Amino acid sequence: MPKTAEKIITTACNSHCGGSCVLRAHVKDGVITHIETDNSEEPQYRACLRCRAYRQRIYHPDRLLHPLKRVGERGEGKFQQVSWDEALTTVANELKRVKETYGPAAILLRGSGGDIGWLHGWRCVDVLLSMYGGFSQSWASSSYEGGNFATAATYGSFHTRHTRDDLLNSKFIIMWGWDPGNSIQDTNTSWVLARCREAGIPIVCVDPRHTESAAAFAQEWMPIRPSTDAAALVAMAYVIITENLHNKAFLDKYTFGFDKYQDYVLGKEDGQPKTPAWAEAITGSPASAIANLARRYATIKPAAFIAGIAAGRTAFGEQYHRAAMALAAMTGNIGIHGGDPAGRNWTGLLGFPFMRLGRGMNGGPNQVEQNLPPRPYSMVTKGFHAPGHIHIAKIADAILKGKAGGYHSDIKFFYTVNTNYLNQHLNINKIIQALKKLDFYVTHEQFMTPTAKFADIVFPSNTFLERNEITTGEGFPNFGYMKKVVESQGESKSHLQICIELAKKMGIEHYSDLEEEDWLREIAKPSIIPNFDEFREKGFYRVPLKEPVVAFQKEIADPEHNPFPTPSGKIEFYSQRLADMKHPQIPAIPEYIEPWEGPKDPLTKKYPLQLIGSHSKIRALSQNHLVPWLRELVKQSLIINSVDAKARGIKTGDLVRIYNDRGEIIIPAQVTERLIPGVVDIPQGAWYDPDEKGIDRGGCPNVLTLDAMSPGGANVTNTALVQVEKVRD
Repeated sequence: MPKTAEKIITTACNSHCGGSCVLRAHVKDGVITHIETDNSEEPQYRACLRCRAYRQRIYHPDRLLHPLKRVGERGEGKFQQVSWDEALTTVANELKRVKETYGPAAILLRGSGGDIGWLHGWRCVDVLLSMYGGFSQSWASSSYEGGNFATAATYGSFHTRHTRDDLLNSKFIIMWGWDPGNSIQDTNTSWVLARCREAGIPIVCVDPRHTESAAAFAQEWMPIRPSTDAAALVAMAYVIITENLHNKAFLDKYTFGFDKYQDYVLGKEDGQPKTPAWAEAITGSPASAIANLARRYATIKPAAFIAGIAAGRTAFGEQYHRAAMALAAMTGNIGIHGGDPAGRNWTGLLGFPFMRLGRGMNGGPNQVEQNLPPRPYSMVTKGFHAPGHIHIAKIADAILKGKAGGYHSDIKFFYTVNTNYLNQHLNINKIIQALKKLDFYVTHEQFMTPTAKFADIVFPSNTFLERNEITTGEGFPNFGYMKKVVESQGESKSHLQICIELAKKMGIEHYSDLEEEDWLREIAKPSIIPNFDEFREKGFYRVPLKEPVVAFQKEIADPEHNPFPTPSGKIEFYSQRLADMKHPQIPAIPEYIEPWEGPKDPLTKKYPLQLIGSHSKIRALSQNHLVPWLRELVKQSLIINSVDAKARGIKTGDLVRIYNDRGEIIIPAQVTERLIPGVVDIPQGAWYDPDEKGIDRGGCPNVLTLDAMSPGGANVTNTALVQVEKVRD
């Protein structure tokens, strides 16, 4: 056959890094030869190294190309290739058996983001199982549940973000636990921050690590101990109040309950004024630095407080988020250009009304969840339904204990989609016990991940370059048409295709009455995309804006006609809804609560180092772990301060053992001055790889994390104590 000319196909990427970027795939004879990024009009939506290397992911020799059936022990990784008919029939028969024997509540689904899209996601399985009588559903955002809780309590709305270009209107910027240089956090965020620095806008980074973002964009770094952030924020409030720097007019007009918060901050409630000196003893941050940061934030107007995700993934993460929002309100930096409400500030919830899309498939209500009582201690706000009764940190516990442990069901069948569940959730060794107890486990996967090794059936799923999809980005608002670039490798299928075939085996009619493109047209109908065909062909639609978008602009400009969606109609320092919960660790106002496995826990005598799991530039969560180009850039290591390393006789490159009562890891060490003493960092997402003794040699920090949730539901990945020692020859 004659050779065809190379063609360039423009598509979009949103591979769970918070970015929505333009890709230009060069294709010849049905094969991607290389991938470029945006070269069109400014601002260009330029992709990071992860997507530029995506060709190696698609054509990786370990890619799963056929359905697989387990033939060894769970976790052993022994499988045989089977036909799609056998794989689908097996899963359908097991679903039927479990449903008829134990009821639909014995079926548990866990889905996650994967490649962020509106059609080919985990909700395909949600619809399927809802049509089959329902299923047990897990709850909580792995990334931001503490923030969701805090935002609902404070603002009554999750839509708290500005477009990124509004940072250029700021006169002062705080980056708290925020590393967009590695985690992206919206396309062009780094570009905007670079322009802010060039414009002379002061930027302060608060973080246990001197991150690459701190090095590139910030003029100052304020180090802080993990899990103690709320203490520093409350102490900043003390300085602002006692030095009369708070915006009284704003507080009187737009907020509720500030007097109660003020009493707590000044110590009238417990006799302990929350001074910077008090906070220094907790956080390790100098009292002078805390006070100086507070003064500048209160007096330099407008100021943007970007409250990152990491500090909220701690023992009482919701208190960090609430305390950050309290400072934004005290300084009047809400609803104005150059300010920020210190809430959710990255892509994910379509907070702008012009970004609306259709729901796509709808399987009706999940009857299992409909028949269960509401979750206790849940903050459900207007227009947002919070399903699920098993917290994501408690999935393994629920499988192991079931009804005898107080859960609503004995879980027998587990279905996971778009998640490397074992690798990315807390307390891996407990998860392993749970997965081994199941009657049946099925997953959709592109590679034989640590999780897939435990499945009974593995359905091979395709990548976003092998199907059509719609995605979105909000930093610079856009819609992306994730155009199919090449045919699916091997026998891999999209999640929707798999569910369509499985529905037939399950006897479900009318699961999907539309073809892929028709679904995408339906999803796009409510949006402002002017011409679907042109959008599909171009691969991108940039939302035209006259000025940056500002959260709560209407509420601040005209509060009488646009009240906040809280019970008081105002920003709430004091929440009666929280008070009514009568939970001893869910106070009605933001407070610092001493964390378990924090720097003052008695357990530090045995395990003196605090563990965090940062995001790596080479992975999007656990995606891209096997991509050779990316693995060349960064070697998975324990990052440790030179003080702690010297005390243990450790040098860069030495093998070290990191351990606690939950497990142990052996990987090389990287000694640095860019992480504070007393803290170690194992970048999250590296694949769990146990040796014959069960010691992880891959460097997955969840071997060491505790399967706990904060009272408000935060996923506690950054609160754990460990010990480190050099591996002796």
